[in-house]
Amino acid sequence: MKFEFDNQKITFNVQYGAKAKFSIQMDSLGHITVKAPNGTSDEQLMLAVKRHGRAILDKLDAIAAARNVPQTRDYEEGKFLHLGNYYDLQELIETDGLSEEERKVKLKKFYMLSCKKVVGERIKIYQAQLKVKPKAFDIVESATKWGSCSSDRNLTFNYRLAMAPLEVIDYVVIHELCHLLHMNHDRSFWRRVGSIMPDYKEKEQYLERHGQAMTL
Repeated sequence: MKFEFDNQKITFNVQYGAKAKFSIQMDSLGHITVKAPNGTSDEQLMLAVKRHGRAILDKLDAIAAARNVPQTRDYEEGKFLHLGNYYDLQELIETDGLSEEERKVKLKKFYMLSCKKVVGERIKIYQAQLKVKPKAFDIVESATKWGSCSSDRNLTFNYRLAMAPLEVIDYVVIHELCHLLHMNHDRSFWRRVGSIMPDYKEKEQYLERHGQAMTL
């Protein structure tokens, strides 16, 4: 479901339960899950969530701020992450004759292309294991989410994932593919994630600890 608060669109999944009490949860990837009792109407649910709109936006902003801690980048001799390892900029892109801004633009394009290639390869592996297939996937820039899955089966992935180790990229790919089976973050969803990647919590913790370094 979606709603708008302060001109910002917020997407959340709903998990109903016979004994559920209304609650809002957000994971380290910025995914929002709302738990509500069975029989809660869409109107009641939306009104309840909107009352927490400011708190939700504040938490999303905090995630974005933690992921984008200002850093001084040295585009002459600095080190840059790619697939979990640090490299000299010249090892990733051609830099001769380019200004700092041109190097930054070229590096971002490198990450975009690298992420698309790696994510595409990993999707093929895990969609076979999970017996699902997304309609399409895209690489985007996001301040709050590493990945997302829409109701029409389109997946998106943050280009900064190209900076993460392959096993962390695998986790985000598995996470989003599992949403093709379970749109909510319910027990069935996490059991399915865990069946493919039992140590997925370690990958979440990596993103929490190192997300601020995965930026340009």
